Amino acid sequence: QVQLVESGGGLVQPGGSLRLSCAASGSIFSINAMGWYRQAPGKQRDLVATMISGSTGYADSVKGRFTISRDNAKNTMYLQMNSLKPEDTAVYYCRAWNALRLYEHDYWGQGTQVTVSS
Repeated sequence: QVQLVESGGGLVQPGGSLRLSCAASGSIFSINAMGWYRQAPGKQRDLVATMISGSTGYADSVKGRFTISRDNAKNTMYLQMNSLKPEDTAVYYCRAWNALRLYEHDYWGQGTQVTVSS
């Protein structure tokens, strides 16, 4: 069992920056992949960024603006968001899973709201 708690969301102006955090606890040894997703009202939950086996990947819409990272000592994953646009507005969710045992280990945080508006 793994618990994920997101924080750091809020209201920012276009062009601004925000850093989201995801604190993990529990059986962290069972996890080998992590990522961030987002969901706008009435839309599907979409991939934002992933980190798997040390390699990072990003959705085209955020490439060059967002950076995913982790601090193993703090059991925390981060999403640094720069040059924010109104279309980045969504609820952001962190996810941790085991790519080899997906049906047994797939965990989601509760989400944190990010609103980009002037």
